[in-house]
Amino acid sequence: MQKKTLSDISTQGKRVLMRVDFNVPLDENKKITDDKRIVESLPSIKKVLEEGGRLILMSHLGRPKGKVNPEYSLAPVASRLAELIDSPVLMAKDCIGTEVMQQVLALQDGEVMLLENLRFHAEEEANDADFSRELASLGEVYVNDAFGTAHRAHASTEGITHYVQTVVAGYLIERELLYLGKALQEPERPFVAILGGSKISGKIDVLENLFKKVDTVLIGGAMVFTFFKAQGYEVGNSLVEESKIELALTILEQAKKKGIKLLLPVDVIVAPEISADAAFYAEKISSIPEKMIGVDIGPLTAETYRNEILSARTVLWNGPMGVFEIDNFAFGTMAVAKALAEATAKGAITIVGGGDSAAAIAKAGLATEITHISTGGGASLEFLEGKELPGIAALND
Repeated sequence: MQKKTLSDISTQGKRVLMRVDFNVPLDENKKITDDKRIVESLPSIKKVLEEGGRLILMSHLGRPKGKVNPEYSLAPVASRLAELIDSPVLMAKDCIGTEVMQQVLALQDGEVMLLENLRFHAEEEANDADFSRELASLGEVYVNDAFGTAHRAHASTEGITHYVQTVVAGYLIERELLYLGKALQEPERPFVAILGGSKISGKIDVLENLFKKVDTVLIGGAMVFTFFKAQGYEVGNSLVEESKIELALTILEQAKKKGIKLLLPVDVIVAPEISADAAFYAEKISSIPEKMIGVDIGPLTAETYRNEILSARTVLWNGPMGVFEIDNFAFGTMAVAKALAEATAKGAITIVGGGDSAAAIAKAGLATEITHISTGGGASLEFLEGKELPGIAALND
């Protein structure tokens, strides 16, 4: 996708309206517990400020359901951003209206303000034309740097682009398109995809799209039990999508027809229940006991998967291998995370889809050792499914 980016335009002296993803977690005292999303947007923010642009930032936070709710105010974000850029950040009381417009017009070159939560207005998620137009009137240039919301056609991501002439991608979106796009368009081979998670239904579109591109697919997570059931294995009390058993067989046949190496676990970790205190052990897939639940890939599988990952030139990972939130069931997911870091050190391009996989990489302390970690779970999934993301399609080519 050849989209115009911040590097292609000058923002000096211009009012730059930038959509960022400041949807950060807050504790009960309204303290930010993880500022990663703010930090991720700093390159784009600094570029505009250093160039002498007048920056107006906009974001959502949480789900205030279209009503003003102080619980979801972006004020704590303005304070944290001011610390990170070592410069004042003006906090607006709203995101549209006369007072906001006056504040925007009073901005000087190199100054920045943050609009209040977009989702205090129901019109944001409804992609309302009047609301989009009013947001657009605040700026002369629009920059989208919120990949996490690019798969939603909202007023601040899609509607606004109809009322501003210059609409470009920020550096964060540029990075996402570079890595995710390159992996799908022209990957260095061998190209290995690792798919985890609990349900086949959540990954079927990804699988079908990736089957056109990859050499090898490694499957983990609870969705393996639907495949096992389809192959006639007993899976105990493991999670199975009964309605997807036929589909699982079709997927296996498709892979065979296309000459794709699709690997399923040879052993799994089983436990009587999903809890931190449950006893657990490894078992071959042919002998899962009646009352047990599969909670992770086993050590033999982890070693096989590691070898496949280390033989790759491009690796894409989306979805954990087991119930990694519980330490006893996190071995397989951590093994994959470590193998990705090893492959990166050997020169492979490694890409982690957002969401749980990104959380697993963070838990393993390996975030800096992966080529690219996507900032959008839902958006990266839709991108991998081959769907058009409205927030990106709307930008200038």
